[in-house]
This record gives sequence, C-alpha cells and structure tokens, in this order.
Amino acid sequence: MSLKENFEKYLLSNLINVESFHPYFNEALNYMLKAGGKRFRPLLLLNVVKAYEPLLLKNSYPIAAAIEFLHTYSLIHDDLPSMDNADLRRGYKTLHKKYDETTAILVGDALNTHSFYLISTAPLSSDVKTKLSYELSYNGGIYGMVLGQAIDCYFENKILDIEKLKFLHIHKTAKLIAASLKMGAIICEKDEDFQNRLYNFGIDLGLLFQIQDDLIDSLEDEKSAGKTTSNDTNKNSFVNLLGVDGAYNEAEKLALKLENELNSFDKNLKESLENLLTEYIFRHRKFMNK
Repeated sequence: MSLKENFEKYLLSNLINVESFHPYFNEALNYMLKAGGKRFRPLLLLNVVKAYEPLLLKNSYPIAAAIEFLHTYSLIHDDLPSMDNADLRRGYKTLHKKYDETTAILVGDALNTHSFYLISTAPLSSDVKTKLSYELSYNGGIYGMVLGQAIDCYFENKILDIEKLKFLHIHKTAKLIAASLKMGAIICEKDEDFQNRLYNFGIDLGLLFQIQDDLIDSLEDEKSAGKTTSNDTNKNSFVNLLGVDGAYNEAEKLALKLENELNSFDKNLKESLENLLTEYIFRHRKFMNK
C-alpha cells in the first residue's frame, strides 16, 4: 500500500469514540474525518520521516493524525454561518448543515484539543513531543492560522494590498503547511538550519496552495471542487486582487521557485516528496489550458 493508503487506514482505525449517552456526538466527531480529503499536510510530515527515518514512520502516524485533526477543525469552523457559511465540504454537507451550528462549534473545539492529546500520547521522546506541540500550537494558533482567519473575516469587503494579502494567507494557510514539513524534520532530529529551510519551502508551498484554491473557487463548479465555490466574492483573494491571469502568473512564479528548491534537496528527500508535490505544484495550469 502507498503511504497515503497506510495513513488513511491508520486514521480510520483510530477515530474518536467517547462513552456518552449523546445520540450522535461520536458520529459528528468523526463525520468530516471520514469524508476523506487530500491528507496533504500529514503526508508532508510522513514523507519527510520516510526520507530520513523510515523506522519511525509508524510512531509518526499519531502526529500526522494530529495535524489532520487540527486542519479539519479549522475547516469546520471556517464553514460556519458566521464565517464562510458554506454548504458543502469534501463532497458532503458541512457539519453545521448535517447536524447544527452548536454541534459544529463543539466538534471543532474537540478536534483542536484532541490533536494535542494525540501528540502527548505518541510513542516518541518527551523532548521531541514538546517541540512538536510548540510547532503545531504556534502555527495553528494566534501566531498563525487563527490570526490569518481573524484578518480574513475582519477585512471582508475591504481591499488589501498584495503584501497584506500575502501576510493574511501566510498565516491562515501557509504556516500549517510549513509546520507539517518542519515537524517531520523534528521527528527525525534534523538540525535547526534544515528545519528552517523546510519551513520556508513550506511557506512558499502554502502560498501557492492558496492561490490555486482561489482559482478553484473562481473557475470550478461545486461538483468538481467538492466544496462550495464562488464563495470568495467579498474576500481578499488573489483572484479578486489580481484577476485570473494575475493570480495564475503569481502561482507560476511560485511553482517554478518550488520546483528549483525541490531539485536542490538531497536525493532521499526529493524522491520522497516528488510524487506528492508534483501533483500540486502545477495544478493551476489546468485552469488556463497550459
């Protein structure tokens, strides 16, 4: 089985189950995890571990799951009526549409906190787990994703310049992607310079990922995208600021930069990341028939 298939099997075998007389809370906790997804962030971590310490792959699955749990919480809250008010996610009804808004808020809270439970109970050294908790909380919290979301929501219907737009999306999207790569290097106990090199690569990758998502929102229908689209008309997106051609050009510049950096990695890391990243680095090209 592929790394993605193995991780998917692990994730579905380790869903949350709490003793309770609530009629559907356990079902709701796992609803969006079972809905699938690219598993992009956990696979970044696992591919770094595969490159350098393949014997630690099994021990790293809980950390990869923690990243996916945190990411999934952010999607559930992002879809809420007070934020994007989306109806569709991963081809399924969003959680507040499937159940109710209260359930969606509580499930998001639960997945957020449970991600740190998964790190704390993983079969890794205490020192490594402390560093992993720091990276996930720093990049997923007020210094990263939460700050980005706050800026995104506050500045709806207010146009930001390109530098502020990048600041927004570096925090909202890119930092968790960058942290996923860095956390893989932490598990392998690579030196700080290398960790930071991977992190910076991840920031560029996350920005590219966001520009491509903006193109998807603008150019794809809901069925193709598997989520609510044409939902960014009031938001600060790269397409809204630069137009479709401008957003494509920004994506292409980042893609070529990332391709060069990927080619500069050592053989093990390049081979491990190449199959995963090649699919995403140039996915914007399909929108422009190029």
